[in-house]
Amino acid sequence: MDVVLVTAVIASLFLVIAAAEPLAARLRLPYSAILALLGTLIGAAAIFFLRTDFTDALNPVAAAIINFPIRSNVFLYVFLPTLLFQATLGMNLRRMLDDWVPILVLAIVAVVAATVFVGFALSWTSSLPLAACFLVGAIVSTTDPSAVVSIFRSIAAPRRLVRIIEGESLLNDAAAIALFSLFMGFVMEGVPDPTLGGALAQFPMLLGGGALAGWLVAQGAIGAMALLARYEKAQLSVSIALPYLAYIGAEQLFGASGVIAVVTAGITLNLVGPGKIPPTAWANLNDTWDILAHWAGALIFILAALLIPRLLEDVHFGDFVLILVVTAAAIAARGAILSGLLPILRMLRLSPRIERPYRVAILWGGLRGALTLALALAVTESFRVPIEVKRVVGILATGFTLWTLLVQGTTLTWVIKKLGLDRLAPLDQALSNQVVAVALQTVREQVSTTTDTYGLDREIVRSEAKRFGKRLDAAVKTAEEGDEIQDRDRVTLGLIALAGAERDATTAGIRERTISLRLAQKALSDCDRLIEGARSDGRVGYQRAAKANVRYGNVFRAALFAHNRLHISGPLARLTADRFDLLLSKQQILRDLEGFIDGRIRRIHGRRVAELLRDLLTRRREATERALEGLRLQYPGYAEELERRFIRRTALRLEEGEYDTMHEDGLIGDELYTALSQDLARRRAQADERPPLDLSVQRAELVRRFPLFADLEEKEIRPLARGLRTRYVAPGDVISRRDSTARSVYFIASGAVEQRVAGHTYRLGRGDMCGQLALLMPRRRRSELVAITPSTLLELDETRFKRLLKRSARLREAVRESATRRGLDLNDILGEAPEVAKALAKPDPKPAPKPTSEPEANAPDAEAKPEAVKADEPTKG
Repeated sequence: MDVVLVTAVIASLFLVIAAAEPLAARLRLPYSAILALLGTLIGAAAIFFLRTDFTDALNPVAAAIINFPIRSNVFLYVFLPTLLFQATLGMNLRRMLDDWVPILVLAIVAVVAATVFVGFALSWTSSLPLAACFLVGAIVSTTDPSAVVSIFRSIAAPRRLVRIIEGESLLNDAAAIALFSLFMGFVMEGVPDPTLGGALAQFPMLLGGGALAGWLVAQGAIGAMALLARYEKAQLSVSIALPYLAYIGAEQLFGASGVIAVVTAGITLNLVGPGKIPPTAWANLNDTWDILAHWAGALIFILAALLIPRLLEDVHFGDFVLILVVTAAAIAARGAILSGLLPILRMLRLSPRIERPYRVAILWGGLRGALTLALALAVTESFRVPIEVKRVVGILATGFTLWTLLVQGTTLTWVIKKLGLDRLAPLDQALSNQVVAVALQTVREQVSTTTDTYGLDREIVRSEAKRFGKRLDAAVKTAEEGDEIQDRDRVTLGLIALAGAERDATTAGIRERTISLRLAQKALSDCDRLIEGARSDGRVGYQRAAKANVRYGNVFRAALFAHNRLHISGPLARLTADRFDLLLSKQQILRDLEGFIDGRIRRIHGRRVAELLRDLLTRRREATERALEGLRLQYPGYAEELERRFIRRTALRLEEGEYDTMHEDGLIGDELYTALSQDLARRRAQADERPPLDLSVQRAELVRRFPLFADLEEKEIRPLARGLRTRYVAPGDVISRRDSTARSVYFIASGAVEQRVAGHTYRLGRGDMCGQLALLMPRRRRSELVAITPSTLLELDETRFKRLLKRSARLREAVRESATRRGLDLNDILGEAPEVAKALAKPDPKPAPKPTSEPEANAPDAEAKPEAVKADEPTKG
């Protein structure tokens, strides 16, 4: 076909795309349904004008539309990677991991269920071979829930629910195409009755190989983008090449799923990209991909719809019966998952609760679209598929797609209204009334001030004020009528608003570069967790989310294991530095939120709610400060470096603001402003480089500040630091078990542990020593040590400890005091340790107290200094 004609057709389709969006908004119909309807009408009109004598003037245009070079490979290799890749970039993947169970259920289990339901239903009602029946099931199992997602967003549905549907839309295409590839191979090879188990056995290879290929390509692309940090357009070009290279590489080189490769590549860039690309460049990259995905999604729908009249040319009456069978089986499969499996997962606390109206909306909103038609087209194009199979597959897939778009899609808004999902919840309605009343009151005050400032006519002002006062009185009355809302609900609304303000402040910090790029997603995910916790469970949910945000998670536990058992310190050092960096930023944000409570929350929800929220915020701030203090105690030198870096970045932000203000006021010209901005960018790049955390170097600094080693000279500290092994333990970890052989002694650098012996429990905190008596006594351990907070222990082996015991008077005194408090006979110890017996037999002259900023840490026993344990409670998370 002539390139000029192809270009003209594509340009005309863009005009159709431009008209479809306002038309869909006006008719209150899903955008995809309007595109499909317009494409079908254009295709039908082209066939009509070409095959009738009504007019010959439009025959060239009709022929160009009918014979337009549309192949399945165009959909799968050109449009699909763009849509999948953009979807992964726009999602909050860190928060999505919290709901991975329901997402995988809908994206994989539901796809397999639909394939099985449709396959067996067709095998019982048609003459198709079982392989072809399963092929049809795989084709129609992929959903396009974009319409229901947009409607849920418009009705302010819970973010968690919307995120689950988005995750389904991201992964179900991959699962459906993987199944399609399996059964398409069986059909082309002439295998009439494949075993479902044999087909699914190949499924993990397709998924695993695709994930590996996508990760490898993404890592290469991220490395290239990091080298091109100064060239934003070059970075954008690399990002555009990434999904296509991942898709083609996985399909052609590894024989794996290209869709999984694209999804994995997008996830990798989503997680790593914000830490490698400046905020402006990252925002521009996302904006570019948004517009590319908009065009690709619209074109794939409208081009696929052009094929519908052609695919339905040979339809028979019996085919309509099979379309109904496919429709009923697909809806039944999806309904079984939503109403059967998800409630079970809810009872097991693996999935959020999804109310019945939402389940119905998800069921009815499972639209099929362009991908279903593209897969059907791939079947009809294959010369290795029997003709009758191609005809039936094309008709069934097309008919079912039309059903979902033209029946379910056009009635989805009506279903939403019938379910009552288009109305605000009582809590949200009450909040709306309060906000309107406060806003109008503020506007009246500001209008009055403006009137006096500009000297407007008082009669006009009085008449307008009278009209405005009526509206204000009505708003106040409405708010008062809704005043029966309980205080508990007011607190919930206030917490949602407070968490939203925290998210806004976090976003501003990321934009202003006071929050590290690598921590941007984690910081925003913490805010989203607060919002969802407050919305679902009120104050309890908010507090639970706040504790989870500072708690050491499973990743940190894995890093602890790698450090303690495998002697791999890199992950632990990186996670610890990230935690330090994030806590510093969060501390500043929490302090600034007090003004939001006084300025907004108090006016909308009243004094009592404001005071309660202030109390909750104070507790969060104190917990954050305690967590920071725990890190400062563990890594004193590194803490100072990070705090200096934080101050430098804040100063750079303020300096940039001054330059912007001067430039806007005309005090400095463009050339000087550009020069100053370039110098600022250079210094900001230096300030953004976070100093590495060397755990071994920090251990030496920690030893210097340890009270029990205060009488050692500097030349003795360095070899001691090399001999000490740092051990990190999480709450609940058993440090040493009862009846075990003592091989080491532990010095608590931070945190707190419990020593359980003979029915008694002793709490030990920072500055204490534990395990020393068991090491010197002839018996096995009679006590058990268990961590009660995230703690840092310095572990010293038996030989070095006894050698140190002879040199340190302070350490010998601590051993004698611990034996006395435990009621032990010192002779038991002396008889088994003759090399230190002489040193322990008589008291040492009490060493002069060494000046320290932490006097409470000098006591060797937790019972004598309970404040030592309290000082490390921040690390409870």
